[in-house]
Parts: sequence; C-alpha cells; structure tokens
Amino acid sequence: MQFLKTALLFFIFFNIKSLLFAQNKPDDIVGFYLNEDPFSGAISQIYIYNAGNDTYEGVVVWVNEEDRKKFEGLVFLKEMTFNAKKNEWQNASMIYPGKSGKFKADMRLEKDGRLRVRGYWGISMLGKTLYWEREKESRNKNIKP
Repeated sequence: MQFLKTALLFFIFFNIKSLLFAQNKPDDIVGFYLNEDPFSGAISQIYIYNAGNDTYEGVVVWVNEEDRKKFEGLVFLKEMTFNAKKNEWQNASMIYPGKSGKFKADMRLEKDGRLRVRGYWGISMLGKTLYWEREKESRNKNIKP
C-alpha cells in the first residue's frame, strides 16, 4: 500500500512539474500582438512570423495614429532565434520606427499569453521591458502577412 501511495505522489509531482515548466516550441511566438509605444503612447499591432532559416521577424501591420501610418508594413524586427534551453527568443535586431540606430531584443511568452519583450542597447541591463498582448487577427485588412 505504501508503494502505491509513493508511486501516486511521484506521478502527480512529475505531471505538475512538467505543466509548470512547459517548453515552448519555436513557432509558438508566431502571431499578432498589440503594443503601446512607451515613449509616445501610440498603439500598434505587430505580426511576428517565421522568416525561414530558424529565424523570426516582426512587421508593423497597424497603427492608431494617422501620422504613423507610414510605418505600416515596416519589418522592424529581424534575425530572432529560439533558444530552447532558455525557453525564449533571442538576439533580435530591432529598429525604432522613425529613429536611427538598432538595438537588441529578447522575448519570452508568459503564462497569461502576453509576450515579454526586453529591448536593450549593448547589455540587457541597459534596456526596457514591455508586454505585448496577443490578438487573434490583423487589425489591418490591407496588409496580409
């Protein structure tokens, strides 16, 4: 009887542990995300897609401000790869629409479905963390990712 109790406890613990530390698959990041610009407050929708060669890219598909419509269709995120050991997407090269220069970004899917985006210059400590909300479909019917 003691053996059965021990085996049952081990089975429950193993299954809970695997649920808590679930591993993402590389394409889990693919989709639409709503983003608020931390500097201007503008709202935009981003589409992240598999660009081939184990890399991912992001394109601006919609913006809420008329003067920023010129950025729709801009591929601003490139060369992102999935690190299975860290369970995150890393080493993305990003540009800030309308500004010069590039910075790096790492991303991780949170349990609540949001995408944690850490953008930085040089080292990760010199950056900013944003959370993008996942959306089901494009807000711009003119741009087909």
